[in-house]
Amino acid sequence: MKRKKLGVFIILLLFFLGVSFGFAADSRKGAISISPSIGGYNFEGNQDFQDDDSFMPTFAAGVGLGYNFTDRWSAEGLFNYINAESDKFHGLADIDTYLYRLNALYHFPLKGGPFVPFISAGLGVINFDVKTPDSDTDFLLNYGAGVKYFFTDNIALRGDVAHIVTLNPNHNNLLYTIGVTYLVGGEKAIPKDSDGDGVMDDNDACPGTPAGVAVDASGCPLDSDKDGVYDYLDKCPGTPLGVVVDKNGCPLDSDGDGILDYLDKCPDKPAPGTVDGCPELVEEVKEEAAAAILETKRMKLNVEFDYDKADVKTKYHDEIGKLADVLKKYPEISVTVEGHTDNRGTDKYNQVLSQKRADNVRKYLIEKFGIEGARVKAKGYGESRPIADNATDAGKQINRRVEAEIEYQVEVTQ
Repeated sequence: MKRKKLGVFIILLLFFLGVSFGFAADSRKGAISISPSIGGYNFEGNQDFQDDDSFMPTFAAGVGLGYNFTDRWSAEGLFNYINAESDKFHGLADIDTYLYRLNALYHFPLKGGPFVPFISAGLGVINFDVKTPDSDTDFLLNYGAGVKYFFTDNIALRGDVAHIVTLNPNHNNLLYTIGVTYLVGGEKAIPKDSDGDGVMDDNDACPGTPAGVAVDASGCPLDSDKDGVYDYLDKCPGTPLGVVVDKNGCPLDSDGDGILDYLDKCPDKPAPGTVDGCPELVEEVKEEAAAAILETKRMKLNVEFDYDKADVKTKYHDEIGKLADVLKKYPEISVTVEGHTDNRGTDKYNQVLSQKRADNVRKYLIEKFGIEGARVKAKGYGESRPIADNATDAGKQINRRVEAEIEYQVEVTQ
């Protein structure tokens, strides 16, 4: 008997540890369920129906027959045989005990998962057959809970725990079992696609998509240029990756000169009709400087960073200082420092990292060299503008950078 009890305990333990696979759960309406089971039954101590020196339950086996009125409500008739032991009745060792119950069950389907928890309650009787005039039948109430784990549409592993309360005399017993539930017949649930986009509601991350709009595998409208505006709302499809757009998906033109910001080298200075968006330089030629000419010079800054870092290395102090010297000499000049990353990490993370790098170089110019903050802008472009091959470590190193370029004019006397 003790071996049987130990076997039941081990089976129940394995069940509650769980398994790693399952099927979409469905306690479908109209199905008939058949549920064989084994388990254990704990009698209240003063009933003297099991060994005093054992904490294990008395062996129990049973079967249930149920009907699902809906996918949540069902009724079930249950029979259990309990192999009890006692020396209470005329020295007999074995007592055949029979448990009959009629229960109502309420299920809690978990969306998209194999588990279906449930609660149950009902009435019944328990019969002690000792083959003597002492045989007895008691009425009972019971309630409990359990879970079904569906392997297929029709087969589920099932575990139950029930509190058995006999009425005359009053005793509190415990029944717990593990078994299998087979479903026969019933109405299979038809997957719904409320917005008609070809992706079922259970898997649709964007329910309510307008009719006729092309969607991806998750049910969301396409955004081919990845600018954050869905194709069906995007008035400027094909925007280059990383370019800031308005609500219509079109690149910004901050100064209204007809040259888009990402192409405009002077985005805050209207210069309609120009190629680069910058006003043409017009200088008055003075008589005393008639022999002088203006020469355009460029100053480039390039600061590289370690992987996943945004701190400015001290070895770039002098190079940043050269840019600061030009800015101090030509106070009318402003500059935009542009941050970049290699292609490791997500787009969102790299966008934040590139902005931090640009912000740190801007801060370095302001705090170390006294450049006015209004003259220095910082802009992060993430991984969208590589200048080297990200397939190599050397290329990745080059792409982890902050760069800036300014143009200024100096007089050259001939």
